[in-house]
Amino acid sequence: MEVKITDGNFDAEVKESKLPVLVDFYADWCGPCKMMAPLVAQLSEEFEGTCKVGKCNVDENPQTASMFRVMSIPTFVLFLDGKAVDTVVGAVSKTALQEKIKQVLA
Repeated sequence: MEVKITDGNFDAEVKESKLPVLVDFYADWCGPCKMMAPLVAQLSEEFEGTCKVGKCNVDENPQTASMFRVMSIPTFVLFLDGKAVDTVVGAVSKTALQEKIKQVLA
């Protein structure tokens, strides 16, 4: 299950996470974001226990979105040890995101 990432819990959920974290920066009105939502949910189940998957609504959490210069959505940022290590912008295949996660787990 995806974790809701907010300006208030970002440090606890992402920076202090013992697991790698994939954060989906999205908005409710965004068509491509809606298209990616089921894939993100599948990834959260598939990598449960090895990689945390979070969702951050850019309209509700502008501080976090601007911290990572999110200009287009969806944007996926992969964190390892609290640091952003990879970014994917736009709607992509589930396989593309799986590969990014597997690279940081290796």
